[in-house]
This record gives sequence, C-alpha cells and structure tokens, in this order.
Amino acid sequence: MRLLIALLSFFALANAQFGFFDQMFGGGGGHHQEQRSQNNPSDARHYQHQYTHSTCDNYLCPDTLACVHFPHHCPCAWEANDDKFELSEGKRTCISKGGFKAGEAARKIELARKGLL
Repeated sequence: MRLLIALLSFFALANAQFGFFDQMFGGGGGHHQEQRSQNNPSDARHYQHQYTHSTCDNYLCPDTLACVHFPHHCPCAWEANDDKFELSEGKRTCISKGGFKAGEAARKIELARKGLL
C-alpha cells in the first residue's frame, strides 16, 4: 500500500512540476495550447497579404518579394542552393546547384537556349 501511495505521489509531483502527462499524451490543458504555433493557411492568403503589404517603388519580385530595379535583378529565393541565370526579355530563372558539377547547370541552360536540349 505504501508503495502505491509513493508511486501516485511521484506521478502527481511529476505532473505538477514538469507537465509529464501533457507532454507524453498530448494533453489539452492550459498553457501548452498557447505555445503551439498555427500553420499557415492552405491557400494563398498568407502570400497575398505579404505581397499587397510590401512597399516597392520599382519592381517587386513575385517569388521573393525583393524590391529591385529590373525583373532580371530578382534574387533566387534560396541563393545558397540555387544558381541564377538571366534569360532573354529581362527574365531570370533559378536552378538547383545540387547534383551538378560546377558549371553544368549553365551549360544545360545554354544548350536549351540553342534548342539542343
């Protein structure tokens, strides 16, 4: 009987001090709900809000929301992972660096421009 009381006391202490049961079983109590962040909506409202509330006197890049002078000056969203290539008509594209040898993406872009790829 004493062992049972000791175990129950231990679990009550753990619950009070560390929120043991809430963490283990995803309990719905109090302050733990406030700490959880809400996911972005599954539609474009979040992006549209950011886009419409951006301030830019020149050209607002639609994918990065950077303000630049010309569309081909837009940065890649993930510059550390992408190479930027300027195309005709003031456009640019970003190609992943992953898996390519140095200069391989540029070579493929040139082949595509020439219609050889």
